[in-house]
Amino acid sequence: MPRRKAAAAAVIAALVVAGCTTDRPEPTTGASTQGSGTGAQSKFFVQADFDAQLAMRSQTPEGPANKPWEQAIAPKMIDTATYKKDGPYHLCFSNAAVDNPWRQVGWKTMQAEVGLHKEIAEFTALEAGGKDDKQISDLAELQAKGCDALIVSPNTTATLTPAVTAACEKVPVIVFDRGVQTDCPVTFIKPIGGYAFGADAAEFLAAKVPAGGKVLALRILPGVDVLETRWSAAKVVFDKSKVQVVGVEFTDGDAAKTKSIVSDYLQRYGKIDGVWMDAGATAVAAIEAFEDAGLPVPPINGEDQQDFLQKWKDAGLTAIAPTYPTYQWRTPIIAALKILKGEQVPETWNLPQPKVTSENLSAYLKPGMPPLHYALCGCEDLPGFPEAWGGTKG
Repeated sequence: MPRRKAAAAAVIAALVVAGCTTDRPEPTTGASTQGSGTGAQSKFFVQADFDAQLAMRSQTPEGPANKPWEQAIAPKMIDTATYKKDGPYHLCFSNAAVDNPWRQVGWKTMQAEVGLHKEIAEFTALEAGGKDDKQISDLAELQAKGCDALIVSPNTTATLTPAVTAACEKVPVIVFDRGVQTDCPVTFIKPIGGYAFGADAAEFLAAKVPAGGKVLALRILPGVDVLETRWSAAKVVFDKSKVQVVGVEFTDGDAAKTKSIVSDYLQRYGKIDGVWMDAGATAVAAIEAFEDAGLPVPPINGEDQQDFLQKWKDAGLTAIAPTYPTYQWRTPIIAALKILKGEQVPETWNLPQPKVTSENLSAYLKPGMPPLHYALCGCEDLPGFPEAWGGTKG
């Protein structure tokens, strides 16, 4: 969620703290009497943020046309003169995890961006393995290493907020990817956001699935702001539509579990008319469940990973791929250097967030890249491409 929403922070914190324990919300099913089977709205939902993100989808970003990782939508620029210092610089990075292909592609991209800048004398990165307590410890450790600027991709939202707040007192902090509930970071970098992603996919399904059609919603896990807002936006769209959401299930981002869930719903209902996903890494597994059952694949969304895009093309699927571009991993390095040079940066750095459609699908298929490479890496101009990203030259 955007970090400067103090009025919503209390209710959001309550949900996140609950979601970060071993307990998790029960999946909702068609038995729900609320909306179209979508259950109660997430406490993460903020109407003003939802409206703002949906409006950004049609706004033209400022910045270099061929460098979307340097562009910003409606930026409110802030002065950073207080942080200006002479280089060379020591940049530090606290990374939530590299536990999925999206983060792996992003991490490779960030490291390559670092290599472009001779003024970066040292780059220290610690990876938390998806554990809040480890990242809290990492942040404390990094503050003792003489970092000139600290980049943070939080594991979860509320739990990491106190540790980020403490870091802000010692070093300029740049937060990206996932938000925290404090105003102290110099800039918060993200694509348009979860609301836009969730709405893009849900609007597509609402248009393609016939009235009364059964939609299965697949989520990764609770308690992460960008994932919660993806689902909360989809709920708004589905509740206004004529589709019936028969299940909202957590997959843990696991392909085998995803396939099993879809298979179970096919056995239960005989037919599923659409699949909505809050992240696309296991989209092919969902598709394979339909194929194994000898059933046509219904309208579905994935992301810009190559295996899904290739499957989409080869099978002629009815599909869409909202994105959360991995090129955003370049932007924190650029922002940190701007801040240390005393240059202005956006307070909230909203990057463009394209979507892949049947009309532009061929532009995002990248020959020679591995199945779980993300097309919007913005890495094609970086040293070592494509081999460093697991690809081969054509």
